[in-house]
Amino acid sequence: MPSSTRPKRVRKNPEARRAEIVAAAAAIALDEGLECITMRRVADELAVRPGLISHYFPVAEDLVAEAFGVAATAELDELIPADRPEGEALEDLARFFLLTAGDRYDGMSRLWLNARHLSRYRDRLRDRVDLQEARWRERLIQLIRDGVAAGVFRTEDPEVTAIQILVVLDGLGVHANAERTDRPPAVAAMVVTTAERELAVPPGTLAELMAARRLRQERGAARD
Repeated sequence: MPSSTRPKRVRKNPEARRAEIVAAAAAIALDEGLECITMRRVADELAVRPGLISHYFPVAEDLVAEAFGVAATAELDELIPADRPEGEALEDLARFFLLTAGDRYDGMSRLWLNARHLSRYRDRLRDRVDLQEARWRERLIQLIRDGVAAGVFRTEDPEVTAIQILVVLDGLGVHANAERTDRPPAVAAMVVTTAERELAVPPGTLAELMAARRLRQERGAARD
């Protein structure tokens, strides 16, 4: 008969073990929701005892907040890398919008909705949501400032423009649980047209850059 004993646990240094726990919790959050993160659920995922999880996170809410933060940071680092080179603001903004139009971003939109709802009742999570929102604004503001400096964007207030773009993006993200195919084209393109208008970019410029990047990706995938 099959053995019910747990596999032998590999001893890891504290930093690696903690990172492993947070990564497992973040995966659960994306797949099932933040409310499904418990000591036992994460322990089962890693095939360890719940006591090991509570050793690193005595308060479960700390793990929930950290899991959201890790997932949200990974998303932001992909969408607007902190070390993005200067002088490519227009292309970087097109890349940003292309990535936010994909299915993967829908999963993160659902996680953001989940986190914002739960943060009404959970102080630690609310603090982490506030921090991640600030990081989003800072990255997009800096991208816009780079574009202004390069002469490809024009705006009197990069911060206000960044917030306008994020508000539209968040508004579209509210519908992450619904099919995108039902959206009129003008609605689906609203965040791009808003960015072009507020940044004084010729209409259609970002859409053309996005289409060209998408074509390159498809050709690359076909070669692979």
